[in-house]
Amino acid sequence: MAAPGPITIVGGGLAGLTLGIGLRQRGIPATVWEAGHYPRHRACGEFISGRGQDVLARLGLLELFRQAGAVGAHTAAFYLGRAGSPVRPLAKPALCLSRYAMDARLADHFRQLGGELCEDARWRESEFLPGVVRASGRRVQPGAEGGHWFGLKVHARNVPLAADLEMHTSMSGYVGFCRLRDGEVNVCGLFRRPGGSTDGARPWSEVLRGPPGTLLRDRLAGAVFERDSFCSVAGLSLRPCRAAARSECCIGDAMTLIPPVTGNGMSMAFEAAEMAIEPLAAYSRGESSWSEARQAVAVACDRAFARRLAWARGLQWMMFTPLLRGWTGRMALKSDILWGAMYGLTR
Repeated sequence: MAAPGPITIVGGGLAGLTLGIGLRQRGIPATVWEAGHYPRHRACGEFISGRGQDVLARLGLLELFRQAGAVGAHTAAFYLGRAGSPVRPLAKPALCLSRYAMDARLADHFRQLGGELCEDARWRESEFLPGVVRASGRRVQPGAEGGHWFGLKVHARNVPLAADLEMHTSMSGYVGFCRLRDGEVNVCGLFRRPGGSTDGARPWSEVLRGPPGTLLRDRLAGAVFERDSFCSVAGLSLRPCRAAARSECCIGDAMTLIPPVTGNGMSMAFEAAEMAIEPLAAYSRGESSWSEARQAVAVACDRAFARRLAWARGLQWMMFTPLLRGWTGRMALKSDILWGAMYGLTR
């Protein structure tokens, strides 16, 4: 029997490293190309909620994250200005861990399994030929959907929270908090800058603090930001894309990006990586063609993600529509039925 052929993964984020680990667990030669290096901070909610934890358990990574300092999140609350929802229990506890620790652990584990990791190495090929998987993160689309979306993230201390996960919204964006270990809080926001706006001239700390008079402003009034952890990302497109429409084999944010308000992006990265393992392993062993492997990955991802992407788009709209300001927004925040439906449908 011929030796398995190599699989090359372009992008060493959550999806790329998890796919590499899964392939190495099956004896498939795997190389990951990563333009950056480890450890590193990433603009990310650092909140694993939904089916992603089951993927981590099946791949033997859940305990790895717990050893790295992951903590459980059991409650959540949403806020519009000074109006807030009740603190509600999550249907299933989430897992919170900084990307600084998470990516480094995944990278080390991939190497320990015999994977080849090329750090500070940017993929220069213009085409993704058979055996090459694109996991290089979100595709930059400046000005998408009539505005410029950008994300900011920083760790902070002295941030009093009522729930393990909090989401604070305004007309220009939303900021999420989640508890990390040792009293740290991840502060991560997504913002919309209309064309011609000068909002980019404001310091990032002011953008994250939000409008005066809001509970978001109160939460961060005495915050001590860990400036070394600050990072940003721009040119985001939140329009859902079908994997089958891509000409390449894509996983993670390279395939599509779910609105961060759902808290499901990290889970989708792990899920997509797991769904790609067996089709790519079959291709590596000569049991299927590249076209068949790519199609199998795309069909599995589209089947798993289509509904939650559609509902997430609706939830993203709700975050910004003027219809939910005032008394209608306060009623929506207090609706257990709406909360249960939107939480469940985006997972």
